[in-house]
Amino acid sequence: MMLKKIKRYSRVLFMTIFAFTSGTLLTGCSEDDNTVASPPAVVNPQTTVTHASPNAPNVDILVDDNIVATNVPYLATLPYTALNAGDNRIRVNVTGTSTTVIDATLPFTEGARYSIFAVDSVSNISVIRVDDDLTPPASGNAHVRFIHLSPNAPAVDIAVTGGPVLFPDYTFREFSSFTPVAAATYDLEVRLAGTTTVVLSLPGITLENGKIYTVYARGFVGATGTEQLGASIIANN
Repeated sequence: MMLKKIKRYSRVLFMTIFAFTSGTLLTGCSEDDNTVASPPAVVNPQTTVTHASPNAPNVDILVDDNIVATNVPYLATLPYTALNAGDNRIRVNVTGTSTTVIDATLPFTEGARYSIFAVDSVSNISVIRVDDDLTPPASGNAHVRFIHLSPNAPAVDIAVTGGPVLFPDYTFREFSSFTPVAAATYDLEVRLAGTTTVVLSLPGITLENGKIYTVYARGFVGATGTEQLGASIIANN
């Protein structure tokens, strides 16, 4: 009699464990089957636009058929603007008209940042685009790059006044990568490439810790007023 009770108890215990285990497994499978992975977040590419054509009028900037800025003057830089990933049609129109002076379709990569410059004299106006690596500088440093955007200037060096060359031998439309320099205030100068002949002085350029900058030469050699040879600086972060 005792043996029968033990056998009957064992069968009940086995069936209970089996039922519990099976239910747990089935529940687990159901949860896994119903789990849907979330798609990764889309990070739109972004770009700045700078009007660097010395004798061009104020302009409107269009992306595809959308006006993103109007009445943009010479030397103005727009803040970073989000675009769709893929090809985007960038147009530059004379302000308030349908006269298009630049019409370029450019590819933009998800998550990337860019700078676009309208360059050259108005009769030859065109666009260049550069990639913006906004990786933060190491502590105590700034990042700086140089772009040569003076249409009739020869090849130049950018140097510390009376000191070493930072960016050697750049011709029109050429640009450097972002370069780390110690955060400080510098007196810089633009020299004819490979010489000590100074064509432009740039005193009191302050480069702050952790900041990223673009310095660009612009204007015409021999011009006066707003079109004369000079340099501008853009803070990229």
